[in-house]
Amino acid sequence: MKPFLTTIYSFLFAVLFLTISGQVDAQYRFNKLVWSDEFNKNGLPDSMKWSYDRGRGCPELCGWGNNEPQFYTWNRKENARVENGELIIEARKESYEGSPYTSAKIKSKQKGDWTYGRFEIRAMLPSGLGSWPAIWMMPTESKYGGWPRCGEIDIAETVG
Repeated sequence: MKPFLTTIYSFLFAVLFLTISGQVDAQYRFNKLVWSDEFNKNGLPDSMKWSYDRGRGCPELCGWGNNEPQFYTWNRKENARVENGELIIEARKESYEGSPYTSAKIKSKQKGDWTYGRFEIRAMLPSGLGSWPAIWMMPTESKYGGWPRCGEIDIAETVG
């Protein structure tokens, strides 16, 4: 019975060692900071790091969106701004460009694109009927076609 337990313990030690060494290796490989935004300047989001999806979000008109009733604005502090070290994306009930609501959809596409890495995000998502806040990653190039064929990794997404 002892050789069997010794084998099991050896196996468990090997698995534990590989797990720990894999974590250390991953931390070492992804320890170099390549992009960040600490939101330390009040005003509009940094245009060197962020751009906007603009419009109604109607797939048949612009190729993206879920037919949401809001108009996604750009360069408009009422909807996207940095205040006191925080990025604020605000939906507002207001008539704008034929829509009853406004909001903002910002993205780092073509300004910060990575294949591998460690991502750290600190966010607070609102709740409420009709809301759909999300943080997700999309590929820069849609090699397999448009969404959803191109892929999407959800970091955080909630409906209502």
